[in-house]
Amino acid sequence: MAVEASPGSGSIFGADDIVLPFHVEPLDTRGRAIRLGRVLNEIMARHAYPPAVERLLAEAIALTALMGSSLKFDGRFQLQTKTDGPVSLLVVDLGTPSSLRAYARFDAERVTAAGERADAATLLGHGYLGFTVEQSAFQSRYQGIVALEGQGLEAAAMQYFRQSEQIPTALRIAVAEHQQAGGQRQWRVGGVLAQFLPAAPERMRQADLDPGDAPAGTIRHVVPEDDAWIEARALVETTEDIELVDPGLGLDRLLYRLFNERGVSVSEPIRMEDQCRCSEARIRETLTQFPDSDLAEMREEDGAIAVTCEFCSRRYRLAL
Repeated sequence: MAVEASPGSGSIFGADDIVLPFHVEPLDTRGRAIRLGRVLNEIMARHAYPPAVERLLAEAIALTALMGSSLKFDGRFQLQTKTDGPVSLLVVDLGTPSSLRAYARFDAERVTAAGERADAATLLGHGYLGFTVEQSAFQSRYQGIVALEGQGLEAAAMQYFRQSEQIPTALRIAVAEHQQAGGQRQWRVGGVLAQFLPAAPERMRQADLDPGDAPAGTIRHVVPEDDAWIEARALVETTEDIELVDPGLGLDRLLYRLFNERGVSVSEPIRMEDQCRCSEARIRETLTQFPDSDLAEMREEDGAIAVTCEFCSRRYRLAL
């Protein structure tokens, strides 16, 4: 179902904790917008990370949901970073269509030294950002990787779209923190991802990547952008951070504000959930793959093996 977005459409199209697909037909542009509140805070409450780590993880969760919610099959989409920065690992896992879970590993001293307002580039450092798609029915896996070389997640994702998907893409993500009574932190994250998908593929052509070490005098490959995409991209890039996280501005109204002159339709929203897939059965299956010598080292005094899920912090004690 698709309906025309309007300033008063409201209802579920303007709610929190959804991904809202949209289509701007005159500009041959499709995309998704996201707003997370309660679901985001439920994920954070499982871990008690420092504010800087929570802010970075919130951005990664939004990026994962924006990308993974486009999958039309039963499977999994995962974002992972592995770097030499204060936050050495981020893992966000989306089970289609809407189950989210996430965790981070970090050096507490280095995170403290970086400060509460440290940006993503500082926290990540150098390494890689990887995206993995798994399709359950065919047990198939696809992985795309982009280097992290001092840029943040948003910039790295844009680099991935240019290199791997070769689809003209615009992306904006914003994270906001507020304090509740008693000093408890609460987070909100919002974002918009738009892609140029015309019927004629030649209209999607982009300039070749900068060769970097090309001889002096080499003429750079230049391809003029399509006028429709120039307009769509410019509109997305005008989105302000406050608009992306404002609880009083539903996603449907935000999209209408951006594209009302051209007309924008929205589809049924995808309701996101905080849901971990761990279970005793899954953990038992995993442990059976370890040799007896390794299992012996894991056992506690009473012979049980204790396992804590890094995603949801649930603790299991198993007798094998």
